[in-house]
Amino acid sequence: MRCGDFRETYAEDMAIFETSFARRMLFLFLGVLLLLPTFASAFWLDIGNRILIAVIAATGLNILTGFTGQISLGNAAFLSVGAYATAVFAGKWGLPFPVVIPLAGLVTAAVGMVFGIPSLRLKGLYLAVATLAAHFVIEFTITHWESVTGGVNGTSVPPARIGGLDLGGDRRLYYLVLALAVGLLLFAKNLFRTKVGKAFVAIRDQDISAEVMGVQVFKYKLLSFGVSSFYVGVAGSLLGYQAGIISPENFPITVAIDQLGMIIIGGLGSILGSIFGAVFITLLPELLRLVTGSLADSFPQLTTLFASLKMGVFGLAIVLFLVFEPDGMAARWHTIRNYWKLYPFSY
Repeated sequence: MRCGDFRETYAEDMAIFETSFARRMLFLFLGVLLLLPTFASAFWLDIGNRILIAVIAATGLNILTGFTGQISLGNAAFLSVGAYATAVFAGKWGLPFPVVIPLAGLVTAAVGMVFGIPSLRLKGLYLAVATLAAHFVIEFTITHWESVTGGVNGTSVPPARIGGLDLGGDRRLYYLVLALAVGLLLFAKNLFRTKVGKAFVAIRDQDISAEVMGVQVFKYKLLSFGVSSFYVGVAGSLLGYQAGIISPENFPITVAIDQLGMIIIGGLGSILGSIFGAVFITLLPELLRLVTGSLADSFPQLTTLFASLKMGVFGLAIVLFLVFEPDGMAARWHTIRNYWKLYPFSY
C-alpha cells in the first residue's frame, strides 16, 4: 500500500500540484464554477462575484502582510483608488475594460508604493498606523475632489464591454471576475517560487538578516506594496463594474478590517488561506442574515441587532481562530489532507 508522496526529481518537488488527483479535483472544481451561472439565482451570483473580488483583494493583502510582514490597514482606500480610476478611465475617457482594469491596478500600485515609503523606517504597529493615515488621506481626497470623483454623491461606472458584448449584470460579469481571479491566484502562487517572492519571505522572517544576505530591503518592501496594491486595485476596478455607482460610503475602514480578518482566519502567508478567508468572511453576514430573517417572526428584535450580531460573530471568530488555530483554515486543511495522505500510518 502506498503511503505518502515520494518525489524523485526537482520538477516533482517544485510542482504546484503534488498529485494527478489534486489536478483532477481542481479542474472539476473550476468546471463547477464555470457552470454556476447556469443554475444559480441572481442572489447567489452576486455573492459569488463578491467572493471572487474579495479573494483577489485578500490575496493582495496577504502578499504584503502574510508573506512580507508589512501590516496594512489601507486596503479599503486602495480599493477606492481602483474603483474611481475605473470610473475615470471607463466613464470619462471611454476606454475598454481590457485596458481599464490593468490601468486601474497600475494607478493603485503607484499610490500604494507612495504610501509604502514609510516602511523603510517603520514596522509593526507604527506601519499599521501609517497605512491607516493613508486611508483617511485618500478618503479626504475622494470626498473633496468633486470634479473627478463626484464627492459624497459618488459617480457612475459604465458596464464592461468587449466589442458589442455587454458584460453588465452579475451573470455576465461573473466570467470576467472568475478569469481574473484564477489568473491572479496562479501568478501569486508562482511569485513565491521566484527570487522576488523569496526576498519577500526573507524580509518577513528577519529583515536585518535578509539585508546582510544581499536583499535590497527597501526596494523589495516597495515592490511588495506595489504588487499588493495592484491586486487590490484590480479588485476595486471589478467592484466598480459590479456596483455601477460608487461613493465614499462603499469603502469604509471596516472593509480594511474585514480583509485583515480574511487573511488571519484563512491563514497568513498562504494563497489558499486567502481563498478560505474571503469565502468565510463574505458568506458569514449573508448566512447570519438568512438565520435572522428566518427567526424574525419569533424574535423580531434580531433584525434590529443584525449589525451588532455580525460584528460580535466576526470578532468571536477571529479570537477563536487565534486561540485554537493561529495558522488559519489553510493549516487545518493541510492537517486533514496530510492525515489521509499518510493513512493508515498517519501517526
